[in-house]
Amino acid sequence: MRDRFRDLEGPLAIRKKDVVLMATVSSFEGLAHPTRSELRQFAELFMPLFQASSDEARRQAVAALSQSKTIPPAVALFIGSQPIAIAAPFLTASQAIDDDILIIIARSQGTAHARAIVSRDSLSPKVIDALVALRHAEPRQTAPAAVAEEPAEALALPPTDASMEAADFVERLASEEAMRERIKGLARHLGRNDGNRLGLRTLSDIQEALLVRFARAREAESFATALADALSASRWLAERIMLDLSGQQLAMTLTSLGMGFLDAVFVLERLYRHLAEPQHNVTRAWMVLDALDPEECHQRVEAWRRADSYTYKPEDQARTEQAAASAPNAVRQVPPARDIRIVGRR
Repeated sequence: MRDRFRDLEGPLAIRKKDVVLMATVSSFEGLAHPTRSELRQFAELFMPLFQASSDEARRQAVAALSQSKTIPPAVALFIGSQPIAIAAPFLTASQAIDDDILIIIARSQGTAHARAIVSRDSLSPKVIDALVALRHAEPRQTAPAAVAEEPAEALALPPTDASMEAADFVERLASEEAMRERIKGLARHLGRNDGNRLGLRTLSDIQEALLVRFARAREAESFATALADALSASRWLAERIMLDLSGQQLAMTLTSLGMGFLDAVFVLERLYRHLAEPQHNVTRAWMVLDALDPEECHQRVEAWRRADSYTYKPEDQARTEQAAASAPNAVRQVPPARDIRIVGRR
């Protein structure tokens, strides 16, 4: 733990602004039901003080505000747009951010902020739809590297509840990433080059994170929606794939889409309980995925997608075709000339 007396060596002006910032946050936390005027005053005071304070004071302020039930929207957007090392606890824990602000932050700040939003305990359908629609082309290692910068600096913080939760989240994320790399190393021993996906349909970071999240919560409906979006196919095809209780079709689909081996194992184990049973020191899900050939999986999934595009018609298209088919019968009032019979007098 850092020696707190070393703070006396810092510039006096900065230390005073840190004290004023924390005093402002503490006084705002003491308001059970802040009025509109109090919210406006806090927003006007907080942002200039935040920018003039030290990084340590900023982290303490963000950790404290992460537990507040009411925050001005401008302040929520301001904090959520900070670097991920500061904004991560706020994005993952704060219940005072509305859906519109979460969507703005996810769209404007990049993959690291979107991953922090995905890790929230609950997400509304509106936010989920926005996250599914995102397409991030950044390398997969960018987000963990950005979040991994947090623990080294977070050690200087006092042990608050929010900082401890953020540290646990980062530690869990680092552990999962290390396990992923270990599995990828084992898979490379089999001579497969899973990283070469030129020209193949590939999951984005957000799509993969959403699929893992929905599988962890066993939300089959949301998982089917995200899978259909990843395949650019109908929901009917995604549901048909999931209805294969052996898990073979979903395993082939995840392999074709390029999901990480460890993530695919986790998804199969959560959605199909029998695949979580141990077999030869690994689980049955591991054995199913290990036996698949990526090229064959890609060919099979593309065949399913082509068949789906031939057979599935959106409701709007079906209504248009039905209206076009019934229009001639409704509009036709005068028979063609060849159908007219001229009857003369006898």
